[in-house]
Amino acid sequence: MSAGNDRSIQEAQDDAVKRRAQGEFVRGVSGFRHVLGEDRDFPAEPGRYHLFVALNCPWCHRVTLARNILGLQEAITMDIAFPNRTDESDPVAANLWEFNPTRVASLTGKPLPECTAETATGQRVRLVREIYQAEGSDEASVPILYDKKSKRIVTNESAEIIRMLNAQAGALGSSFSDPDRLDLYPDDPAMRADIDALNEAIYVNINNGAYKAGFSSDQDVYQRAFAAYFNMLDQLETRLADGRAFLTGEHFTEADLRLFPTLFRHDPVYYVRMKLNGARILDYPNLWRWLCRVYGMPGVAESNSLVHCRQGYFGRSWNKVVPSGPLKPMPYPDAYQHPELAG
Repeated sequence: MSAGNDRSIQEAQDDAVKRRAQGEFVRGVSGFRHVLGEDRDFPAEPGRYHLFVALNCPWCHRVTLARNILGLQEAITMDIAFPNRTDESDPVAANLWEFNPTRVASLTGKPLPECTAETATGQRVRLVREIYQAEGSDEASVPILYDKKSKRIVTNESAEIIRMLNAQAGALGSSFSDPDRLDLYPDDPAMRADIDALNEAIYVNINNGAYKAGFSSDQDVYQRAFAAYFNMLDQLETRLADGRAFLTGEHFTEADLRLFPTLFRHDPVYYVRMKLNGARILDYPNLWRWLCRVYGMPGVAESNSLVHCRQGYFGRSWNKVVPSGPLKPMPYPDAYQHPELAG
């Protein structure tokens, strides 16, 4: 499952150093790209695989969504990192993901109950970086799909993880029978072409576009990303205007799954933190109803936490203060249970 030049998976690295120096956010490339169920070293077996994630991370959110929607909660174990990385006081280094279930969140004044210790390597490591170092890599990102049997990383590319989980869900031990389980990437050429086109446009303009806007230090780069983000929201609003339930029609697919984490974060987090204050998703009636529809699907609400998102994004800002809102028309995520709010 090679990524090739698929911009819906990774960003082109041409002149990356220069572009970063000029204020552009340029996402790096994942280095582990084994294919579960196809590589001989990584057969699809129930109970063998594990996920390392952080709930504030939208790329991890893709993976936790797939795990829940495909009925893999019992078949694939999971550890959850604290939403803020280490700071300058850490004895190893700053800016590292850590497994620390006792760490206190500034937002709540207490530990976050979802956070776990590391349980898959047998070493009870504290830092995600240590999992990579065991394989001679200097990467430090999440998500990671990990093989508990061989103690090796399968892949750390979220787009490939969700496609592998979908393709191998039955063999991995899904709690759903084949006829009852959603197929996120149906074996139909026209449908796949539609999904692939949506994936690329959503990745470039929405998923990665939010980071281009929020983490760029150049005004022109920010404004281009801002315009592209809201232009894409307009296109998606129009696409849903014919009454279809999901982006490709009546069936939830990979395209919906990949859009959801960003729009889930938009109103309560990205509107402020990523400087994407052109509009709320609540201001797009069709997208809002789509967002509520997806949120109401079994396993979706449990796949993430806005407490982790707010702590993770604002807790790493310059003053680490987490905004209390929004409170109108009602607090989030409760609002996602009310499609009528969009009128």
